[in-house]
Amino acid sequence: MPEPPLLLEKQSFEKIERLIEQTVENGGEIRSELAKHSTGVEHTVEWEVQAAVEALNVFGSRWTIEILSTLYIAKIMRFNEMKVLLSGISSRTLSDKLQFLMSEGLVERIVDDGPPIRVHYQLSSHGIQCGRLLSPLVAHLKILQGSVKNS
Repeated sequence: MPEPPLLLEKQSFEKIERLIEQTVENGGEIRSELAKHSTGVEHTVEWEVQAAVEALNVFGSRWTIEILSTLYIAKIMRFNEMKVLLSGISSRTLSDKLQFLMSEGLVERIVDDGPPIRVHYQLSSHGIQCGRLLSPLVAHLKILQGSVKNS
């Protein structure tokens, strides 16, 4: 856990908790709506589980969440800036993962004409939407782990 924890004013902390709760409620409604349609011959619970696993597959490989989180928080970064923030990742792995995330439509590579030529990475609109959907989960976990506290 990063130290020191982020201390929020009571009003901000409670707002975040309220927004997380709304997300939980929305998630429950989405789950219920999908469940209504997962009882047929073609679309069974097994089909839905397989579809969910395939949909989440991109987030399951090592360094993917770290790279996506970095770009979601920082907005736009150069390769070496990311490498410094992601301690422990090799240049080869970072390059491979960025290529993979670009092929999945989550990350865009931006080349600025030089001189010198500069390359930046940022989330695509799909990547930003995924970040926004994951943000309440991350906030919940930060509070649970004590990284964010009510002052």
